[in-house]
Amino acid sequence: MLKKLALATLVAAASITSSFAADKISGAGASFPAPVYYDWAFNYKNDTQNVVNYQSIGSGGGIKQIASRTVNFGATDEALAPLKLAKDNLFQFPAVIGSIVVAFNVDGIKDATLKLKNEVVADIFAGKITTWNDPAIAADNQGIKLPNQKIIVVHRSDGSGTTFNFTYYLTQASKNWKEKFGTGKAIDWATGIGGKGNEGVASLIKETPNSIGYIENAYKEKNNLSAAVLQTASGKWVSATEENFKAAAKYATWTKEKHFHSVLALQAGDTSYPIVAATFILLPREGGEMNKKVTAFYDYAFKKGDEAAKKLGYIPLPEETKNMIREYWAANLK
Repeated sequence: MLKKLALATLVAAASITSSFAADKISGAGASFPAPVYYDWAFNYKNDTQNVVNYQSIGSGGGIKQIASRTVNFGATDEALAPLKLAKDNLFQFPAVIGSIVVAFNVDGIKDATLKLKNEVVADIFAGKITTWNDPAIAADNQGIKLPNQKIIVVHRSDGSGTTFNFTYYLTQASKNWKEKFGTGKAIDWATGIGGKGNEGVASLIKETPNSIGYIENAYKEKNNLSAAVLQTASGKWVSATEENFKAAAKYATWTKEKHFHSVLALQAGDTSYPIVAATFILLPREGGEMNKKVTAFYDYAFKKGDEAAKKLGYIPLPEETKNMIREYWAANLK
């Protein structure tokens, strides 16, 4: 799978020319879904000879590039509100669902064993909790040897939809976080070091002892990192598993009228993982035939890409949602 993903990355991340390619589609944006977009693009080229060139530059960059019409589609993990879409003359639809995990690198502490209350996560990233053996962490982790070491926070350095969804979760979990930092693609971090993209944050966590950061689950799996056990909206402990991601995803409520605008963090249910997020595709309303080429690629992914998404740690959209998106395309992409 890693060899295939590496080949897919080469196909999708660089501009490719081929006399046999019927379509050449360019897109840019979120790093959150990049591994699955690379895989889908690799398979799409094999099956159709059509080339999709996707650049993982962060949601902020993707929004800027589609707003300036320098790419055929933009990608963002922050769903844009209808007024923002209207202002920039854009359409929007979800492509896949992923999950953000709180990954860490602490010697002797294994994956899915460290418990962190949602408010404790907020206090760590706010710089209020600064050592691993702080009583607020120790209270829920009896039997785990917590080192008397400084916590190294790792966050995004670029404008990021992953940051938007993570800080939305923190805003819901902590009054202190809400008042001092709030929700956004980029914020003024109180502490820590920054990495570009999910790739950069994952790499820094892997290389930095006693670090903690937030990344899309596919990057946790790819880098063999450990993730904390978090809390549901009702306070139940849940690990970062496919079953718990799915439990949260089933509560997603999208409508064509609102261009699928929704945030999925802290959904109801005792097994719903708290930081689940959809990732979205942005199209210019005047895109014409190119929009149809872009949606042909995503229709292909909806039909043939579910297994690839699952293997990489994502949750495919439900069939009813895919059909709703197809209706949205038919109604809007003339």
